[in-house]
Amino acid sequence: MPVKVSVIVPVYNPGPYIEDCITSLLEQSLPPDEYEAIFVDDGSTDATPARLDELAAKEPRVRVIHQEPSGWSGKPRNVGIEAARGEYVMFVDNDDSLGTEALERMYGYGVAHGADVVVGKMAGKGRGVPVELFRKNRPRASVENAPLIDSLTPHKMFRKAFLDETGLRFPEGRRRLEDHVFVVEAYLRAANVSVIGDYVCYYHIRRDDASNAGFQQLDPVGYFKNLREALDVVEEYTEPGPVRDSLHRRWLRVEMVERLRGTRFLKMPEEYRRKLFEEIHLITAERFGPSVAAGMQPTQQVVAALIAADRYDDTVAFAEWEARLALKARPGKVEWRSGRLRIELAAEFTAGGTPLTFPGGGVRAPLDEPPPDVTEAVARVGADTVARFGRAGLDLLVRERSTGAQYFQPVEVTREIVPVEDSGKVRLVLRATGTVDPAAVVDGGPLRAGLWDLYARVRLGGWSKETRIGPGPRGERAATSAAVVGGQVVLPYWTDQHDNLSLDVDRANKRLGLDRLDPATVTVAGAKLRAPLPLRVFAETAVLLRLTSSGRRVDTPGTLSPSGEGALLEVPLPVGELSRATWRTAFSTAPGAAEPRFLPLPLALRADTDAVAVVRPSGPPALSRLARRARRALAAVLGRRTASGSGARKT
Repeated sequence: MPVKVSVIVPVYNPGPYIEDCITSLLEQSLPPDEYEAIFVDDGSTDATPARLDELAAKEPRVRVIHQEPSGWSGKPRNVGIEAARGEYVMFVDNDDSLGTEALERMYGYGVAHGADVVVGKMAGKGRGVPVELFRKNRPRASVENAPLIDSLTPHKMFRKAFLDETGLRFPEGRRRLEDHVFVVEAYLRAANVSVIGDYVCYYHIRRDDASNAGFQQLDPVGYFKNLREALDVVEEYTEPGPVRDSLHRRWLRVEMVERLRGTRFLKMPEEYRRKLFEEIHLITAERFGPSVAAGMQPTQQVVAALIAADRYDDTVAFAEWEARLALKARPGKVEWRSGRLRIELAAEFTAGGTPLTFPGGGVRAPLDEPPPDVTEAVARVGADTVARFGRAGLDLLVRERSTGAQYFQPVEVTREIVPVEDSGKVRLVLRATGTVDPAAVVDGGPLRAGLWDLYARVRLGGWSKETRIGPGPRGERAATSAAVVGGQVVLPYWTDQHDNLSLDVDRANKRLGLDRLDPATVTVAGAKLRAPLPLRVFAETAVLLRLTSSGRRVDTPGTLSPSGEGALLEVPLPVGELSRATWRTAFSTAPGAAEPRFLPLPLALRADTDAVAVVRPSGPPALSRLARRARRALAAVLGRRTASGSGARKT
């Protein structure tokens, strides 16, 4: 069978962080004989070489190449390209992982659309990833019709023949931005680039020790020397004009202006900060004309103008002003409607904790020259922001806490200019109503079991920021009642620490409020159990009731039906199977699942030969309770001793 995809993994001392990468490669949905994984070990000194050799000995689809250390990822990737037998090659870092269907989907999409480059949707766990690029699928993308330039990491699929025909390879040696040089040339020379936006193919993982290569402090001189090489590629394959300006603008915005803004800039040591500014000033003056900065947002234009004018102190002062700004998204009503969660919120920027105000009459004017001082710069930004307010936008995102995978949700937005009394100023407020359908959040599929956080992402003036939705009402844990949607129990709740809005999917137990069920409200009549539950359902839903008693188990099907603000559980009881025993009760909302999750109910059934009565379940025997208390007390004492001992050793 011809190899469809060769996955190339450059490796250097990843330690245990490589295990998730290995697992994700071995669990691909693409048949094992249709892809290969090539690990190129760049002189690792930990236990990784032996681990990979052991893996290759057991897995025919795994190959390992050992080489002397080259200092960076460029050479290992090039060695992998030469060794690859696949129609496409895919680059993966040794501490990242792939979605289970990544190779199958990316290969299929690339072949279907004749793509030389396939970009799969990315998620970041502790790391930023492009957002706009993956808003939708893009079968035929280019740097002119899509924000491809926002994604310059190498973690993509490339047609091997395209790389060989063009001679495209990574710059080698210890350096930075080798991926920018490689990827931007691929974009500009490819016959077609395809983008998958409806499935997370690649997971960027920030290591707990923060030792990912991209998180190391850069050397300004070397870094911007390497960046010039990427600019050289753009100039080789484009003509002067709007397209070249838009590509150059990406580096000016991301690699230069954004490094000199807000707290990111202010946290740097003073000496390093000045050196970084000097190098950015040099490359800006050398490579970027006025038309590059002119296409940026007003705040970015201000910083770019200060850089060009070599005004370090004013750049710091503007950063100090921006550092006070924050985005707040205050929640309103949160409620279920027809199986969908409806969320109202109001978002605006604040300064020092109070609403940010703007000049009442906004006028948009080009920034033809640097503002004379920071006060004037702030005034210009404010006026321009008001003038552009009609273009401000808000997105509602649902993000999986464990992986960082995020998904856009439908949202309706209204823009409100709120006058501030007796000041001549205004507040700019975005009011939104978002809808979350738990059965269709994940690219048309249901939410996975786990915790999901809700974010508001706002584009206003020169800012693009995101924030959690909150805080909710103090002292309330549930934002609204839990609901059963698609067999899953979804609980909107406010987080313990910051009262932000999140979703608990098939994990919550006590928070569901089932323990508040009064057995007196539960009836058994005509061999049918009826119990009102504090859950929302929106149509008759199949459930499974599990009865257990002294090692015996009886499962019997039933239904949940809408009943006011809750649900009515109805289950026919097999009375003949229950006689002469007391049965604990639990139910599952996913009776067809391979391993159904059961939620305990605070009631028991006592069965005689021909009747069943509802009783309160008996607690654990007194001796068992006493033993548990003793174990907890002992654990607490040992914990205090351990903590005390650790402290003594540290001193």
